[in-house]
Amino acid sequence: MLKSLQLRFLGGAGTVTGSRHLLEADGRRVLLDCGLFQGLKPLRLRNWAPFPVRPASVEAVVLSHAHLDHSGYLPKLVREGFRGPIYCSAGTRDLCEILLLDSAHLQEADADYLNRHGISRHKPALPLYTVADAQRAIAALRPVAFDETVALPAGLQLRLRRAGHILGAAVVEVDYPGGRLVFSGDLGRYEDPLMPAPQAVAEADYLLVESTYGNRAHPKDDPRDVLAEIIQRAIRRGGTVVIPSFAVGRAQLLLLHLWRLKQAGRIPRDLPVYLDSPMATDAVDVYLRHERDQRLTAAEARAAYGVATYVRDVEQSKALDASAMPKIIVSASGMATGGRVIHHLKHYLRDARNTVLFAGFQAVGTRGAAMLDGAPSVKIHGEYVPVKAELQNLSMLSAHADADEIIRWLRGFSRPPRETFIVHGEPGAADALRLRIQDELGWSCHAAEPGETATLRGAASGSA
Repeated sequence: MLKSLQLRFLGGAGTVTGSRHLLEADGRRVLLDCGLFQGLKPLRLRNWAPFPVRPASVEAVVLSHAHLDHSGYLPKLVREGFRGPIYCSAGTRDLCEILLLDSAHLQEADADYLNRHGISRHKPALPLYTVADAQRAIAALRPVAFDETVALPAGLQLRLRRAGHILGAAVVEVDYPGGRLVFSGDLGRYEDPLMPAPQAVAEADYLLVESTYGNRAHPKDDPRDVLAEIIQRAIRRGGTVVIPSFAVGRAQLLLLHLWRLKQAGRIPRDLPVYLDSPMATDAVDVYLRHERDQRLTAAEARAAYGVATYVRDVEQSKALDASAMPKIIVSASGMATGGRVIHHLKHYLRDARNTVLFAGFQAVGTRGAAMLDGAPSVKIHGEYVPVKAELQNLSMLSAHADADEIIRWLRGFSRPPRETFIVHGEPGAADALRLRIQDELGWSCHAAEPGETATLRGAASGSA
């Protein structure tokens, strides 16, 4: 039996980002998720703070999925001395290779820009981590099959269950002598057309559950109905539809919807669709390699992802703006904060015939949020561009379970956990979910606090 088992919340508590939960079993350390803090500057600055324990003392990391707020701190952890294995699903491993290398390239490019223009307080400005750090982190990734049991330090045992959300996303189960800890990671949607529904989990003595949408329900509109209407309206005006999209998950889902609309004759079959994002193109290749991790058959996946012309070359991307013909351009990034979509927005925002269609939540401070809030112009490359195009948002495309779907997943447990820790939500969302869990399920629960430490005991049935 373990003499001591503690859980420390190093991130993803009191905020929706920076997922980092540390298990300490008789002094041996396993980290659940290793994410970047993202969003407003006070959060981003946390990435530069010293890690609360020596990275070299962490013996293993377990990833729930590949999104950077769950995986993006790995190169920094490696840079600071971590040398252990990083366990994750095979899909997560392949997506992390794309996302971590891209993140490292951006870190290096940002530091180079600051140094060339002399606009940093630091002399020289340094990247949070480098491409070499990302490559070392990628080399440490150890794929684990879903439902397989893997040994962790101190007699802990790991299993991954399907969470939906994005390719490879997992619910993490950690068994310890006398009990079980379950971490939801990010839960997906039950009726998602691309990803499987979150897998039911029967038991947990301690549970960490996300609360991103803990105070909200997603719109019930059929996204294809809304998408078809928006596209048809733009075509009638002779305009182009520009869709800023997250490269992993959202872009692939959009291609599926566009393919099905063409198959049903609801938008013209000859309407050109372009995927202008090298990262999204690489992610499509990963999705095609992991057909068992999605609802589509191999033939359906090839057909759906084949609806688009893939644009890798910069000159090809520029040529899209030179063409006046109606078309659909799906391009990163999802909140219009960078990437090739910025160039397309600079061109197409000025014309009322065109449509800019966002595909989900827009964080405060982003161009996407500013536009949807009614900004008459947005600053792009030092120039204020007038916003004359039609603006829409497919808010129902979220890959996160909403509050009702989280409660549905929780009802799958056969008995209440000893304690449920609510994580990965802004304070309002976390507290709303806390109240629902207490009122509807009668469970003991609370929103985890940053830096909080909890001592874990044995099974709720009574073992010590």
